[in-house]
Parts: sequence; structure tokens; C-alpha cells
Amino acid sequence: MTDFISVKQFNDSEGVEDWRVLGDGACAYFRTGSFAAGARLVKAISEVPGVDDHHPDVDVRHDGVTVRMLTLTDDYCGMSRRDVEAARQISAAARELGLDADPSAVQSLLVIPGAPVRAEVMPFWQAVLGYEPRRDSPDQDLVDPRNRGTSFWFEQMNEPRADGGGAIHVAIWVPYEQAEARVAAALAAGGRMVRDEFAPAWWTLADASGNEADIATSMGRD
Repeated sequence: MTDFISVKQFNDSEGVEDWRVLGDGACAYFRTGSFAAGARLVKAISEVPGVDDHHPDVDVRHDGVTVRMLTLTDDYCGMSRRDVEAARQISAAARELGLDADPSAVQSLLVIPGAPVRAEVMPFWQAVLGYEPRRDSPDQDLVDPRNRGTSFWFEQMNEPRADGGGAIHVAIWVPYEQAEARVAAALAAGGRMVRDEFAPAWWTLADASGNEADIATSMGRD
């Protein structure tokens, strides 16, 4: 049986200091300095016990490797004890290769279309994106079946926004310690605060034309 845990329980676990829980799982970024070093880390990850049964998503670039751990079942999407153990072993494999993690370098993006009736708009987006419903929330979320593209969550709207914002906006998930600096930078770049009553879970900002973006963290969501 899968041992589901909260975000706080994951964060409080020993040996996961390299990792930050974002909207789509626990993420770590390891600076490698070269593609070849990144490939060696991927090989080491492939040798972690149990990786075929509970595998991470791995993104390799010329200067670093991003790894994501997530437990997804037919009725659950979040953290589990298996993610904790895998995160520990992946961090250990990186250390053996002399690679350091940079928690400030992780983030994820979520696109949020809004609609009074989700079912009226989701088929359109599923068709144009080639996405599929997420297993635990098929009436709300669409995901890339190959876990490459940005996920879509469809917000239930009772009526169009009175403040003039569009019906679609984005959420940028960042580590909690990076959030206030990201908000400040957006405001300094000409943005305005729309809603901050849900901080530190998220701040909603808008550009000069009313296009909105959430700066989101995992804090306060347990």
C-alpha cells in the first residue's frame, strides 16, 4: 500500500534538503556543467533500487539535470514515502558524482483557463494540445501524456472577473524562499497586485493590460 504523506511531512523528512515541493511534485536541480556529466547522473538514477516501479521524470540539459518525484494514482496526486526514499537515493547518487543541488533553480508552470462550465471548454483544449485527463481529477485537469508540456487546470468561474482580468492566466510555482523576491521583481517590472489574501500559498499579479499570473508555493496547503 502506498504511504501518502503531506507536503509538510515530505519537507520535514531527513535527507531531502535538495528538494522543493512544487505544484507537480518534489523537484531538484543538479548543476552538472556538461551534458556528459548530466548523462552520468541519469545513469546513476537508473540504477537506484525500485526506480522502474516508481520512476522519476528527468530533464537533461547541457548544464544541469532536473528531477521530479510524484505519486499519482486513480484518486491521489501528491507526495508519498516512496518519493522521500527515492529523493534521498538520487541526492546520494549526485553527491557520489560530486554534483551539487541548487534548490533556487526549480520552478514549474501551470496554465489556468477559467470557464463557467468546465466541460464546455476542456474538450477543445484536449483536442488542440493532444493532452489527456489527469487520472485523479479528470474533470478539472489535462496533462501531457508524455509529461513534457505544461499542465492545464480548469478554474470554475461563477461569472467573468469584475476586475477586467482575462479568463486564462498562468501560475508559476517556485520554492517558498524565492516567492517574495519574485513578487517584488514583478511589481518593479510594472505589474500590480490583484490579490494577496491567499499568500503565502499564492499571490495574484497582473501586467499593465490585465493579464494575470500567480506566484505560487506549497506553503499553507496541507
